[in-house]
Amino acid sequence: MDISSLNFNSKYKVLVTGGAGFIGSNLCESLLKNGNTVICLDNFSTGKKENINRFFLNERFAFIEGDIRKLEDCQLACKNVDYILHQAALGSVPRSIKDPITSNNVNVSGFLNMLVAARDAKVKRFVYAASSSTYGDSETMPKIEDVIGKPLSPYAITKYVNELYAEIFSRTYHMETIGLRYFNVFGRKQDPNGAYAAVIPKFVIQLMKHQSPTINGDGSYSRDFTYIDNVIEMNIRALLTTNEDAVNTIYNVAYGERTTLNELVSLLKKYLSEYDSGIENIEVNYGPNRQGDVPHSLASVEKAKTRLGYAPKYDITKGLKEAVDWYWKNLKVKQL
Repeated sequence: MDISSLNFNSKYKVLVTGGAGFIGSNLCESLLKNGNTVICLDNFSTGKKENINRFFLNERFAFIEGDIRKLEDCQLACKNVDYILHQAALGSVPRSIKDPITSNNVNVSGFLNMLVAARDAKVKRFVYAASSSTYGDSETMPKIEDVIGKPLSPYAITKYVNELYAEIFSRTYHMETIGLRYFNVFGRKQDPNGAYAAVIPKFVIQLMKHQSPTINGDGSYSRDFTYIDNVIEMNIRALLTTNEDAVNTIYNVAYGERTTLNELVSLLKKYLSEYDSGIENIEVNYGPNRQGDVPHSLASVEKAKTRLGYAPKYDITKGLKEAVDWYWKNLKVKQL
């Protein structure tokens, strides 16, 4: 995404934790394109070096291989930094159910380490990746920031604890924090492989291989799928805002429309069949519902629009077209 229209001052130094991951590497790229200095902290547990390889040619890019579970790594990364975009975490509800201890160590203890390091380094603002999983069993639709339910997974608990810690640090240490509750982000560089791959890249690679994707449940579950460039816009707006009412709070990051899994597969088949007509006729399999899954997710983005001027440009169709084009060009040779 070209963020130059947002007038982000290129004199700043920005730390992106988890900067070799899907969202983090896209943030690094946008920041560098606009003339900013970027520090990337990652331990490659889920991030990939290939996502950041070309950044090493840029003199304004520095990489620290480190782990947020180690306070000294966080302190090193925060030195002389103006802003932090904290993306480092262990995602995935199923992963957290299988191994809640590691998810907690990374997502809670690691988060606390980063807050402490940011506080001590007197960082101007700490913007962090929160999660729509925080809404838990709340049946309110659309999801409004101030109305949440009980968490449905260890992962959801860790992300809610992040919000609580950020609020306490804002009040106690007068830090500026902003939490961004991501709703099912997708787009370029998202990994299609592994046991915990996100649904869109996983379905894309299966369809490209002429394999039948498996939907958990009957396909009626719905999500507010959010293209990566909308997420980049929100992160930059969160860094830039001078509105006092816009800081020390939480925002939904989404488009504000929901798509069922059945509709998603139909769109993927439609767009992929433009490259390979045989994909259109691939059948879909259906399996049991996944433990810890929320049936429906739809965000209200009015708060972000009102306080941050958020104006998402990518709905599901526009985002999927761009994503499918990237997947086809970048994954076909490697995966097929």
